[in-house]
Amino acid sequence: MHRTLCPPLPRPRSTASVSGIDGFTIIELVVVLVVLSVLALSVLPVAELSVRRAKERELKADLVEMRGAIDAYKRAYDDKKIAPGGPVSGYPPSLQALVDGVSAAEGQAGAKLYFLRRIPRDPFAAAASAPQESWGLRSYASPPERPAPGADVYDVYSLSAQTGLNGIAYRQW
Repeated sequence: MHRTLCPPLPRPRSTASVSGIDGFTIIELVVVLVVLSVLALSVLPVAELSVRRAKERELKADLVEMRGAIDAYKRAYDDKKIAPGGPVSGYPPSLQALVDGVSAAEGQAGAKLYFLRRIPRDPFAAAASAPQESWGLRSYASPPERPAPGADVYDVYSLSAQTGLNGIAYRQW
């Protein structure tokens, strides 16, 4: 009998390669998960910062809009475009008066002057509060150091106790 020598079969490296599929070890999977979690944790502060910046931009725009409406009301009062009967200071009696409108002077019967389409909501206020309740109001008679509501609305400010990214409290914006 003639015998042929066959080369020996290669030995499998692991049990996974017996089926022809190579896989990852548990150590490799754990290392990948740790690296991904570190990357995810480093992205969270950046995302929070961008959300806060967007809220600050919204707060600033809302304050400019409402203060502009209050100033426009005062100018209309000083120019005698508003019918008499409001506060003596010439500022609006409430934020809602800026939305609801006020009667125009006698020359324009039945006409109303509007200064705001809606009262914006303070982006840093509690979600349950109504838009007009989310703002602090300062009357003309109150000092700037201790703003307090009164017979009119001279200024508005945020009621948030937080400090802005610029280091100034939102209440002082």
